[in-house]
Amino acid sequence: MVEPSARFEQLKIPLPEPAHGLAEVSGVLGIPRWWPTGARVGVVLAHGAGADQDDFAIEALHRELTERRYLCLRFNFPWAEAGRRRPDPPVVLRRTLRAAIGALTRDPMAQPAHLFLIGRGLGAEAAADLSVSRLRADGLIMLGYPQKTPNENGAADVDPLYRVVAPMLFLTGTRDRYCNSDTLRRTLARIGAPTELHLVENADHRFRVLKKSGRTPEDISQEMLGVVDGWIEKVLGD
Repeated sequence: MVEPSARFEQLKIPLPEPAHGLAEVSGVLGIPRWWPTGARVGVVLAHGAGADQDDFAIEALHRELTERRYLCLRFNFPWAEAGRRRPDPPVVLRRTLRAAIGALTRDPMAQPAHLFLIGRGLGAEAAADLSVSRLRADGLIMLGYPQKTPNENGAADVDPLYRVVAPMLFLTGTRDRYCNSDTLRRTLARIGAPTELHLVENADHRFRVLKKSGRTPEDISQEMLGVVDGWIEKVLGD
């Protein structure tokens, strides 16, 4: 019998302050086989608006990165845990993300030596906001971000990105109507931190593809995995 290369555990993450009447949120911890050995890289994945921790891109990267030796945690923000439609304010997003990071690093004997944050949409914004505080992250991976906000000119809010000093990898779909690739390129040219951009052909804001594209969800997840895994190795090797 072939032994599994990873295991996945359901867990509860205590919140620093109650939200929507909740004292904790759900998460899934992915533990690689033989952890903690090797480079000991931890990854926390934060979902975006209109989704929860089972979002396609978040769940796929969580599963595949765990299989590739990363200690990974995905979790629900309080509004998703409570079944609400309206996202939490930024301060709650930051607190919850920090709590999730604390859950990943709680065991001093098994905590990661390196930390990367992956976020989609609002989850990416929370990661950017948190990374400029006392939190030290080796890199940020932004999915479908920055995205348009319903302000007067329909422009994306990119202010958090100008304060980030950690390396950043941006992935966006060529059919993403909330995150225009040309606008994103111009934005990245003005950012001081090291950045890279990867376009996922035929993918929308949630990295889904149309059947007529000839691409499958597995194609997309494997492409994203290869890009993310290779970029993390590059960052750690610099």
